Amino acid sequence: MDIAGRAKGLILNPRTEWMRIAPEGGLPMDHFRGYAVPMAAIPVICNFIGSLLLGGMLAAAGVGRPGIVGALLVAVVSYVLSLVGVIIIAKLVETLAPSFGGTADPLSAMKLAVYSPTASWLAGIFALIPFLGFLAILGLYSIYIYWVGVPIVTRVPEDRRLGFTAVLVICAIVINIIIGALAGIVVGLAF
Repeated sequence: MDIAGRAKGLILNPRTEWMRIAPEGGLPMDHFRGYAVPMAAIPVICNFIGSLLLGGMLAAAGVGRPGIVGALLVAVVSYVLSLVGVIIIAKLVETLAPSFGGTADPLSAMKLAVYSPTASWLAGIFALIPFLGFLAILGLYSIYIYWVGVPIVTRVPEDRRLGFTAVLVICAIVINIIIGALAGIVVGLAF
């Protein structure tokens, strides 16, 4: 799989890219390993580097500095939990799609969960420079990517797409809040 080409397609022309994705075969975990695993690393690596840069700036200003071990622990925990979040979203898509007239297909559900967060993962690059972190808001474009993919991949009818999208976006927000809290707890326990 051409990860860069897939990401570019989802950003620039999501409808066309979803039309390519929908008929692709394989196992759900093939898509997960081939795309989510490397893409989810982008914001984590950028946050890690950005926190070290910010830590250096804070140390120069006489403020406490986060250590490399702490930053690395946060990165690893965040990465693992973000991948767990993708799997949970895929299971939710698979479970909820029939309620909205779609198909309960594990492969389709994983595709939607794996490829939709592309903009969010790419926007994570702004964490490299801590003062540009606010630009991560551009990752909200992932909601549009998801919106476009819903009827193509899960076959949820157009008239039920809004409800399905709203439910899954709310679930994703809750899952991300829980993941953030868990990451904070794990890191807090480690120190």
